[in-house]
Amino acid sequence: MNKQRRWYHYLWLWSIIYFSLGLVNILFAWLGLISFCLPLILAIGGGNKLFCNRYCDRGQLLRVMGSQAGLSMRREMPEWMKGRAFRYGFMVFFFAMFFNIIYVSWLVASGIQGLNEAVTVLWSLQLPWSWSYSSGIEPWVAQFAFGLYSLMLTSEIIAIAAMLIYKPRSWCVFCPMGTLTQTICRARYVPTIK
Repeated sequence: MNKQRRWYHYLWLWSIIYFSLGLVNILFAWLGLISFCLPLILAIGGGNKLFCNRYCDRGQLLRVMGSQAGLSMRREMPEWMKGRAFRYGFMVFFFAMFFNIIYVSWLVASGIQGLNEAVTVLWSLQLPWSWSYSSGIEPWVAQFAFGLYSLMLTSEIIAIAAMLIYKPRSWCVFCPMGTLTQTICRARYVPTIK
């Protein structure tokens, strides 16, 4: 069965472009805010998970790598990974890391802390990344970019690992943005009483 290709089936290219641009100049990492804002806008405005189901570049990349390229082992995920406790716990942890990025950027803006020109992978491994930043911009702007790129790269690694071990779009089950948009959609849904 060959499904007709739509334009959004090629959004996986955005993931590759995003991470490539971050290698060239870390300030492009700010574009990652699109992946934070767009799902929320569509969930609040439309009351559905349209972004997750159709427009998510990461979901499309996992589909291409896992289903089309056959890199997925297609195993079922453990039940605990599908459970509310894990999904909401991971979402809280993920957003705590995001707010930490904002806090560290504020420390740099305040002069309390200096700019750290490194990308941190999996919240622990610091990779020197100074070649992708040249001075001339406010240090806090660069610090936020380094932090956001770190968060996006870490989540991409986790997503690809889940795709390789489990079904292609396993990441989508516990994706923090997916969990948040699902929560928004449920909050928006008010059943009518007849």
